[in-house]
Amino acid sequence: MRTNFLPFALPDIDNTEIDQVREALESGWITTGPKTKQFEEEFAAVVGAKHAVAVNSCTAAMHLALDAIGLNAGDEVITTPYTFAATAEVIQYFQATPVFVDIRQADFNIDPDLIEQAITSRTRAILPVHIAGLSADLDAIYAIAKRYDLAVIEDAAHAFPAKYNNRIIGNAKRDTRSAVCFSFYATKTMTTGEGGMICTNDDQLAEQCRFMSLHGISKDAWKRYTAEGSWYYEILAPGYKYNMTDIAAGMGLAQLAKGNSMWGKRREIAGKYNRFFAEFPEVQTPFDPEHKKPYYDDEREGQNSYDHHQHAWHLYMLRLNTAKLSIDRASFIEELKRRNIGASVHFIPLHLHPFYKETYGYQPDDFPVACHEYLREISLPIFSKM
Repeated sequence: MRTNFLPFALPDIDNTEIDQVREALESGWITTGPKTKQFEEEFAAVVGAKHAVAVNSCTAAMHLALDAIGLNAGDEVITTPYTFAATAEVIQYFQATPVFVDIRQADFNIDPDLIEQAITSRTRAILPVHIAGLSADLDAIYAIAKRYDLAVIEDAAHAFPAKYNNRIIGNAKRDTRSAVCFSFYATKTMTTGEGGMICTNDDQLAEQCRFMSLHGISKDAWKRYTAEGSWYYEILAPGYKYNMTDIAAGMGLAQLAKGNSMWGKRREIAGKYNRFFAEFPEVQTPFDPEHKKPYYDDEREGQNSYDHHQHAWHLYMLRLNTAKLSIDRASFIEELKRRNIGASVHFIPLHLHPFYKETYGYQPDDFPVACHEYLREISLPIFSKM
C-alpha cells in the first residue's frame, strides 16, 4: 500500500520553463510574438517539417488543417471511433460527416484494411490517430490516400516524439496533401499548458492555417506592434482566434529542449511495467509493432532498439484478460485507487456516446473491436517525473 497518492499524470516543470515564461513577461510580449516564432522554428527543425504553425490546442490545429484542405458541408472524413472527442468534432464544425472505421486489436490504431471500403464520392480526407504515442500504419494510409486523391490530417496529440519507419512523426514528406497536428495539453508528452502545432511541408496549407489562426488577418499581423510594423492590415477571410501566446511558447521551448530526456524516462517506466507484467497471464502489455513483444528488455537495455519504430509512451495502455480475473475493470480501477494509485481509461469509443448514437444511429457492435478492447483497457500512470 502506497502512503501517498500516485497521480495518473503530472507535467515535468522546472526552472527552465519558469525562466522562459519570466523572459516573455519581462519582454512585454505576452501574446503571439518572437517566442512563438522561435518555438515554431525549433519544433519544425526537430520533427523535420518545412512549416510549423503554433496554435492554442490540437483541436484548433485539426480544425485549421481541415479548413485549409477546403472541407465543406456534406463532405466525409474517415477516422477512428477510438479517440477523444476532438478528433471527430472538428469534422462536424464544417457540417461534414465523420465516418468511423474500426481499429486493429493489436495496437488500438485505425485498421487500414477497412479504410478503402469506407471511401465514397464524398470522402475528402483520412484522419488517423497515433494512439498512446504508437504510430498508425502510415505507409498503408498514405497509399490509400494517394490512390483516391485524399488529404491526410494526422492526429498526433499523443505522438511526440514517436517514429514510424525511422521517420519522426511530424515529418510529413509525402506525395499527398497532409498535415500533422500535435497537442501540448497539460498531460501530454510536452506541454505549454494549453497549445498545439500544425506541421506540414505544403506551403499553401501552412499559409492558410497561419492567417486563419488569427482572424483571417493578413500575414505577420503581430508585427503591427513592432518598430518595423504598420497600423494597416487586411482581413482576407473570416478566421478564428487560435493563436498561441509567447507565454505558452516560452514553456514550449523549455519542454522541447528536454523532450528526448523526458521520453527516455517514460521509456524506462514502460520497460519496468513490461518486464513485470510479462509474468501475469491476467494482463496484456502494449503492442510493439517491430518485435511483437514488450519494447524494453534486459538484452537491449542501453541500445538504440527503435531504429524503425519509436513509441512516445504518452499512455501505458494495459489490457485486462477479464476471463482470467475474479473482478471486472471498474473494480480493478477502484482497487488501484484504494491503494493510492491513479488510473484512467482511454477511450470510451465515440460511437458509444449519446450524440453519435442519436445522430448516426450507431450500435455498440458496429465497431466490435473498439468496443471489446475498450471494455478491458486501463491506462496506468506514466510521466517523466514519476
